[in-house]
Amino acid sequence: MNQQAPTAVSFAMPVPRVPAWATPCSTIDSDVEAAYMAGSALNSLDNLVRSDVPWLGAWRQRLALKAAAASVKLMRRTEDESALRDAWYLRQPGDDPGPAGKVLSAWRKLADRSLPSSVEDLQSLADLLGITWTDAFVDRIEDIADDVRSMVPAPLIAARAATAIMREDPKAEAMAWWMADLALSWRMAWRHAVPLLATQIHSAVLRTGPDRRRARPDSPDYERAICLAAAAGAAEACRLAVGIAQQAERLYEVTPKLRSKGAGDVIALLLSDDAVSGSFTSKVMTRWASRRLFERLEQFDAVRELTGRSTFRLYGL
Repeated sequence: MNQQAPTAVSFAMPVPRVPAWATPCSTIDSDVEAAYMAGSALNSLDNLVRSDVPWLGAWRQRLALKAAAASVKLMRRTEDESALRDAWYLRQPGDDPGPAGKVLSAWRKLADRSLPSSVEDLQSLADLLGITWTDAFVDRIEDIADDVRSMVPAPLIAARAATAIMREDPKAEAMAWWMADLALSWRMAWRHAVPLLATQIHSAVLRTGPDRRRARPDSPDYERAICLAAAAGAAEACRLAVGIAQQAERLYEVTPKLRSKGAGDVIALLLSDDAVSGSFTSKVMTRWASRRLFERLEQFDAVRELTGRSTFRLYGL
């Protein structure tokens, strides 16, 4: 893996922030106010996504992990982010990651793909989420494409996409949120999809209406809830990016001090993924060399150990 080293300027770029007034912190019952907040927040997020900084892959995959954890909870499973991360990174090649690991796989596929999506992608998604496939789902991609061409606002396209999935299968809410994030990213014309709305599934901003129940894709106030989820999700995503950017800049600063063969491969993985196994191996790097490299990076405060364990360790920005 021979990759050109990112420039110092690309790491030092300031991370856009969502204005405080555009971040939901209380009950919002006005559709206009919710849409206004979403527009401002998505503008900040759009500036981040289009900056094309080298660590965006790690950022998207960290968001995918958060979206997967929210989806797993929606499916009444107990795995948290740590358990999902273990299920994914500690499996052997060819191993079945299990039901929760498949949910993470679905969100990782979204974060790692170019837009738009295909029918094959949707079929694979349904299988990963344990949802019975129906050809009616194919029409949903075409509907999103029509909405994108008609320039409907991104949050409304996302709400329509999710609602249409639930109309076809009321048990497919996890898929509905996946499609909502796909639709929003597609309308924003981002090169890669960004898991955003699903990270807010269990947020207080989705509790709308007189009874303050969580808005679902088939509820009447769902469009407002999606606007608020977009605003809150964008604010959290930008805050997450700040920490990753600082860690990535430190990694860039210490790179010249690394002498291990294959260190470039490890750095490329750290910039593009949520985590890297402490026992990473390649054609030019043994498990022992990998362990020493990560210990050195930890000493430089260039990576974080993500598990808190003494064995089977995982590292990331």
